[in-house]
Amino acid sequence: MIAQEQEKSVLEFTLLHHIMLFFDLPASWSVWGMGAAAAFLSLLITLIWAVVGQPLPIALGAGGITLAFMTFDALTFASLPRRGLSYGNWKPQTFFLAVPRLLGAAALALMAIWSGGPIALLLLVLGQGVGAAALWWGAVHEPFRLTISHLHLKTDRMPAHLPPIRLLHLSDFHVERLTRREEAVLAQIKQLQPDLIVISGDFLNLSYVQDPQARTQVQKLLRQITAPHGVYAVLGSPTVDERHSVPSLFDGLPIRLLRDEWVEVELPQGQRLLILGMDCSHELEPDGQKLAHLVRRPGYSANPGFDQPALFLYHSPELMPQASQHNFDLYLCGHTHGGQIRLPLIGPIFTSSQLGREFVMGHYVRGRTNLYVSRGIGLEGLSAPRIRFLCPPEIILVTVGGE
Repeated sequence: MIAQEQEKSVLEFTLLHHIMLFFDLPASWSVWGMGAAAAFLSLLITLIWAVVGQPLPIALGAGGITLAFMTFDALTFASLPRRGLSYGNWKPQTFFLAVPRLLGAAALALMAIWSGGPIALLLLVLGQGVGAAALWWGAVHEPFRLTISHLHLKTDRMPAHLPPIRLLHLSDFHVERLTRREEAVLAQIKQLQPDLIVISGDFLNLSYVQDPQARTQVQKLLRQITAPHGVYAVLGSPTVDERHSVPSLFDGLPIRLLRDEWVEVELPQGQRLLILGMDCSHELEPDGQKLAHLVRRPGYSANPGFDQPALFLYHSPELMPQASQHNFDLYLCGHTHGGQIRLPLIGPIFTSSQLGREFVMGHYVRGRTNLYVSRGIGLEGLSAPRIRFLCPPEIILVTVGGE
């Protein structure tokens, strides 16, 4: 238990977690409190525009436009639970998005010094309008545009004459309540008919870790995930998949939860696959040492490594340097969500990985190890806006064949 608490503390002390907690403060505010805060911020923008020399009507217009679009954000977020799309508290999310809106309005106040108030005001309307359109797309549409990515892997540890293994990777459900997104995942499982399925953690949303209904719905979802040769899962981040409670969700389910252990999957036509499933603490040195200990198993040697295809299933991409040293063929993970919100030319704003942008999403190769970082299925919790932008949810069908 002490070790588990130490693991949990790693994410709790990251800058991203502190930012999310700060923006979650308005969760307990009343509607009137939110209205007063929005009015104050609008007045602040008005004062900034007035201080730089804009006439009072222009300054009031800037404050009013900013207030109007913050109100749009609030109404949009408040409508999502009623529409069955997502279930975050609308107040922290509105507070979070108020920051870029206010920064944009303040920056245009400085531009107004050279361009003139009317032009700057027009640009403010256009800029805030683009933000509103992006919010609508990112909250209402993109989180449900489930994509199926394909990875084809050849390995000399599998005889070429054997049929390939078809493996489906799922990650980061982050269930608040079941939506049509999870229904789409189940429909794709039936259509793709993989030989086996692996799930790389984060089953509950961070805002719903202790919520009984969310836990029941996670079990309902997992009970429907089946494959002919098994479903295998690992736990995600300790703050999300709490070690003292989440493992019990798998009781009675047709899923094998791997906790620092190996399993050998044998398919009827002679294919074999080794899977190492390991708990993720986000403590790089201890987890790396644990990985080094676990690979010292019968049938393993440093070179070439394994005598059959070997998969490392772990929640985060942070152990890629170590996994490649141990000659895994495949490493599947999630955690980063691909950033969840990506900006043109800039990419992800946050990755929640201690390796930063080194392994954000998609396919990477180091040595003989193929890493695939899933963008995940669900959405981050706490104050994080329930938005995906230029980063739709993803499941991955991996085909492992011989050469």
